[in-house]
Amino acid sequence: MLKKSIFSFLTVFFCSLTYAQVTQSNTDNVRMQISSTNPEDTEIWEPIPNVIIPGKVNFNNPPSDAIILFDRDNLDNWVSQRDKSPAKWIVTGDYFTVNKPTGDIETKEKFTDFQLHIEFKIPEEIAHNGQSRGNSGVFLAATNGNAGGYELQVLDGYNNENKTYVNGMVGSIYKESIPLVNPAKKPGEWNVYDVIWTAPAFNNDGTIKVKARATVFLNGVLIQNNVEIQGETAYIGKHEYVTHGPAPIKLQSHGDPSIPISYRNIWLRKL
Repeated sequence: MLKKSIFSFLTVFFCSLTYAQVTQSNTDNVRMQISSTNPEDTEIWEPIPNVIIPGKVNFNNPPSDAIILFDRDNLDNWVSQRDKSPAKWIVTGDYFTVNKPTGDIETKEKFTDFQLHIEFKIPEEIAHNGQSRGNSGVFLAATNGNAGGYELQVLDGYNNENKTYVNGMVGSIYKESIPLVNPAKKPGEWNVYDVIWTAPAFNNDGTIKVKARATVFLNGVLIQNNVEIQGETAYIGKHEYVTHGPAPIKLQSHGDPSIPISYRNIWLRKL
């Protein structure tokens, strides 16, 4: 009787194991058949990072070895990404505002590894939802690849009230790395990014040798901890590397319908 029971158990066990393997195989096949033209295929909605209240951010002057990319009054260190003409975003004293019809802007100078400080503000009167609510982005290296580089997302994320996919929320490496927590401030207040960027290295044949890494603080709180970047942050499909050397930093003029956001106090230290 005992032998019969053991035999029955083993029969059920191996049948279950076979079913699980077939089910997993079918699941993998379905995933392989998902169209790479659908942006929703690369959206992740859970888990949602916890909201925390940041401490007071120190707005002291940049260190003595910093390159000042924007302080006030002009965008002399920036050009239009489209045609390299002078940047046409709107400067108002110590901050500037995205001018959406004129497209993205990028730094005149190209960089490799750096420490970056940049502040942004979602307008207090912001409207719309999801990816249409104060959307912009800081491209830590702007390239000629289809994705245009590696994007640190800018978006309204206060108190997790703006529902969107978490690998596209504020503080994410877009469509890739979800922030550890969410310390975003409410619209009308200035948010602060401090970033350590280690650029990728490539072999002579153009293949990736060492992947890029990013550490990001939002309002003084660690949200990306030396994460390995899997490739350029494509909106659709797989993230892949495209060979490049030193690259400019780019700020995105997103096509969403919300009113434009503003930036200020941008400086960088080469590492």
